[in-house]
Amino acid sequence: MQVPSPCYVLDEHLFRKNLELIKSVKERAGVDIILAFKAFSLWPVFPIVREYIPYSTASSIHEARLAYEEMGTLAHTYSPAYTERDFPGIMQYSSHITFNSFSQFERFLPMVKSFDRKISLGVRINHGYSEVATDLYNPSSPGSRMGVALEKMPERLPEEIEGIHFHSLCESSSYSLEKTLRAIEEKFAPYLQQAKWINMGGGHLMTRKDYDVEHLIALLKDFKQKWNLDIILEPGSAFAWETGVLVSEVVDIVENSGIRTAILNVSFTAHMPDCLEMPYKPRIRGAYHEPVEGKPTYRMGGNSCLAGDFIGDWSFDQPLRVGDKIVFEDMIHYTIVKTTMFNGVPHPSIGLWNDNNGLKILRSFDYHDYKSRMG
Repeated sequence: MQVPSPCYVLDEHLFRKNLELIKSVKERAGVDIILAFKAFSLWPVFPIVREYIPYSTASSIHEARLAYEEMGTLAHTYSPAYTERDFPGIMQYSSHITFNSFSQFERFLPMVKSFDRKISLGVRINHGYSEVATDLYNPSSPGSRMGVALEKMPERLPEEIEGIHFHSLCESSSYSLEKTLRAIEEKFAPYLQQAKWINMGGGHLMTRKDYDVEHLIALLKDFKQKWNLDIILEPGSAFAWETGVLVSEVVDIVENSGIRTAILNVSFTAHMPDCLEMPYKPRIRGAYHEPVEGKPTYRMGGNSCLAGDFIGDWSFDQPLRVGDKIVFEDMIHYTIVKTTMFNGVPHPSIGLWNDNNGLKILRSFDYHDYKSRMG
């Protein structure tokens, strides 16, 4: 079956390889690893995820409900701010709730105490250490609203607080985690001694080819033994890393000031927002990632009216023509979840590729999806 354009395509075989590795780390290290919906919440494939990892983390009432309804388990929930309107639902759908501040903890503790089921409570700390270079993705940057700084911590944790949560990694290595844990031990050791569990957040890119999995396992085992804590990791990108593509095609070629732009039937701002936010230049299948002198070279332009909806430049062995397919690699994590329908540009379909059964379209979008968002 020919892949329609535009379309995100998740490769089931590659997805399962990532899940197998994550499950192996979980079992060998003796920790819990759960799926972060903020990076990957493609619920039609949750039955595949559940074969390997049964739990997930949520950052909102809707993600928590999705965990309950489609993963079939209660969520580990953290949000920078809960509201009285949403918190009853948060409790209904969560096994763990982490607070961003002690004022939020105190505000909602009476509701937790009166709930008909025990919920394990935690607090997020801000240890002030991070190797993340992009401030947009750095929760430990100066003035960050994420977590409680050391000087704002009480002398002892309230008896209802069982867990410590931190998150300061982004597609990081186990060696970055090691340095982070060292910083936490230096500042927050008394609180580690009081807690029952520690949630080390996301950003653990253990499925990347150069990631030192053995070092991660040894690091987690040592930390668990030293502090006698249950350990939770909640990666997102690691689950869907290099598991699929965005298929697009050239609809026009324009030239201005000597720059040739291939205008596509997808938008960077609407369909690949991280490319502009991080920013980073995605790989294109069959193209030279950097311009090659003497070869046809093009900037890639999106189909929205935003002037900055473009990224460049790539070279090709042959000149591009209208109708040529442009396949962007690694476009599943932090892409589908962040798309918009800005400008009303047609939204890519979502498909699952299976080597035996071919392509199954999980979701297609049309005018009514765009219109229904406005009323």
